[in-house]
Amino acid sequence: MHTAEKLSSPYLPEPATIQKITPLTETEKLFLISLDSGRSLGHVPGQFVEVSLFGIGEGPISISSPPSPDNTFELGIRAAGNLTRALHNLKVGDRIGIRGPFGNGFPVETLMGKDLLFVAGGIGLVPLRSLIKYSLEHRAAFGRIMILFGARSPKERLFTSELAEWAGRKDVEFLETVDRADDSWKGNVGVITTLFKKITIDPRKTAVLIVGPPVMYKYVLLEVKVKDVPKSNVWLSLERRMKCGLGKCGHCQINNYYVCQDGPVFAYPQIEDKEEAL
Repeated sequence: MHTAEKLSSPYLPEPATIQKITPLTETEKLFLISLDSGRSLGHVPGQFVEVSLFGIGEGPISISSPPSPDNTFELGIRAAGNLTRALHNLKVGDRIGIRGPFGNGFPVETLMGKDLLFVAGGIGLVPLRSLIKYSLEHRAAFGRIMILFGARSPKERLFTSELAEWAGRKDVEFLETVDRADDSWKGNVGVITTLFKKITIDPRKTAVLIVGPPVMYKYVLLEVKVKDVPKSNVWLSLERRMKCGLGKCGHCQINNYYVCQDGPVFAYPQIEDKEEAL
């Protein structure tokens, strides 16, 4: 079989090269990647790729950037296991394997014309950033852009330069909080749901995009309900459950859904009655 034919298989990784590595926190790094073929990844915000290292393994990683004209893409990676720790040890110029993009991303066309309320908890900002940056690059296509971000502590805040940029923009409403402050922190203290009382929205015009740790979802959804946002205007990502990316291993199955294929982004009405989803 020719190489071109092999690379067309969703089961086979495509070689890619690390172009840049940016430390984000003590445990997270941002990797700028390009496919060696020179082609565009062809993703939409909210999708993911399978990243592999020969001799180590493979795992799903959220894409943290919108489509780029230079055909690069960014992956925010936390060192938490054998694969991710090995990725953190790589250098610029090292090569990795990429499969994808996979999954169902955010419904960009449906969101156009709406006010956007982003709710990001911790590392949930990594996948949500792809849509935040997309909406800012196409600012005229959307109404208000509101971003709520919560981190456990000041030192765990991600993309700090971008947080400052969003906070300084007149066309963005940005609020953040930390669960536990230190002596340097002068901002809000408390869980992310405490930020909801600081915003006023038009519920019929507002789309809510939520990504964060599992424990966050039910409490954020309660706040969204208080704001009277229709359930059909709420989207969540359940990416944490994925493994193979192809709906074959069953690891991410929730009733009749495969998160890696039907998600990771779901409209809330799709999963509200699936107890194990949230």
